Amino acid sequence: MGNGAKAAQKRERNGDKGKGNAKSQLKVNEAAKTIVCTVCKQPFMNTTRAPALETHAQSKHDKALKDCFPNFTG
Repeated sequence: MGNGAKAAQKRERNGDKGKGNAKSQLKVNEAAKTIVCTVCKQPFMNTTRAPALETHAQSKHDKALKDCFPNFTG
C-alpha cells in the first residue's frame, strides 16, 4: 500500500470534519463602501485613508481632496 492510498483513506475518514459553511464576503464589502467621489461616483471602503483618496482626486480629476470628497474627515 503506497502513500497515495493512505492519503485517500485519511480523506475518506475525515470527510465530514473540514466541511464548514463557506460564506461570501461580497455583501459585507459592498456595504462598507461608504466614501463616494462626488465627481465620478466611485465608491471607496470606509477604511480608505486620505493619501489614497488624494491620489484618486489628483490622478483622475486633477482636483483637490476636498473637491472630490467634501464630507471626508480623517
